[in-house]
Amino acid sequence: MSVLTLRLAGPLQAWGASARFVRRTTESAPTKSGVIGMLAAAKGIERGDDEALKPLAALRFGVRIDQPGTRLRDFQTAHHGITGKSMPLSERFYLADAVFVAAVEGEPELLAGLHAALRAPVYPPFLGRRSCPPAHPVELGVHDGQDLLQALGQEPWQASTWYRRQYRQETVVMLPVLHEAGKDDTDPDVLRDQPLSFAAEHRRHSLRTVVRKEVAIPNPSAAIRRHTAPAVPRHDPFAALEEESA
Repeated sequence: MSVLTLRLAGPLQAWGASARFVRRTTESAPTKSGVIGMLAAAKGIERGDDEALKPLAALRFGVRIDQPGTRLRDFQTAHHGITGKSMPLSERFYLADAVFVAAVEGEPELLAGLHAALRAPVYPPFLGRRSCPPAHPVELGVHDGQDLLQALGQEPWQASTWYRRQYRQETVVMLPVLHEAGKDDTDPDVLRDQPLSFAAEHRRHSLRTVVRKEVAIPNPSAAIRRHTAPAVPRHDPFAALEEESA
């Protein structure tokens, strides 16, 4: 098996697993449906092509939270294109200044094709919504012969420099990882985030199980410990006076 890792960073991200009418929320980390949708778009898979989507949806998914970001709320208005009538006010949530490392595990040939597609995508990637472009190219690389947790444990810390400075006294940081539950994992959470179809007329998702773990990652911004300086000789300002009096 191999693992394809992605760096998901940008001014704004929005990873919604549910939407009720005019309220569009975001999860605290990228969703599987959002990342698989990005990969499908890079490959040029059309929204209604459910058969072409199946191999991508079967990939095992995980995400590491390198920089959690800040949740923002925005209000948006719109008007009907034909009648000009005002549409209902919508409430939308975003993650600002967040950085994640997402990973998918599968067959080497499939992941190599996805990696190539991300380098020359048919449709441009976005971070959950079209209004959220990535700040950098999203592909990091393919890790051959590794599983999901091994790859997420070896990828360098991708957080911004200003964020890493807060942890400069720590040589190693513990980063949360959310990944699909295996047969040995207990007490998983359930999320309706397994993509079945991205067709506009009948988008469908099923349930998947998620567990939370941590991985230890070296901190490149850790403060350098300096060698102990030689002891400074004790200075007595009255020593000279004592010598003269003697």
